[in-house]
Amino acid sequence: MATPKPGMPVRGSRSGRPIMALLDLLGRRWVMRIIWELRAEPLTFRELRARCDDMSPTVLNQRLHDLREAAIIGQAGEGGYALSALGAGLLESMGPLLQWSDKWQRALDKETL
Repeated sequence: MATPKPGMPVRGSRSGRPIMALLDLLGRRWVMRIIWELRAEPLTFRELRARCDDMSPTVLNQRLHDLREAAIIGQAGEGGYALSALGAGLLESMGPLLQWSDKWQRALDKETL
């Protein structure tokens, strides 16, 4: 499966709109987790795999390829991966979602009491 990019048709949309490409990329299994784990520091393949619940090395390799091709991550040092400037900007833009998810949890906790 090709890496989703703006201007190209993606799963669920032929429009080529950047948001549709981003949603396709972020919706792929493990992509969000990889971005999250790289939020604080570069990690090697082995470290990243361990932090991602020992996911299949084949899947991790494919997701890293997708994220590199989309310019969300890049190589860092010897065998490591880090968020690129675009990736760091993407992570920063997710801050409001993190805050919302905390509110959501509190609201659901109140409902179950």
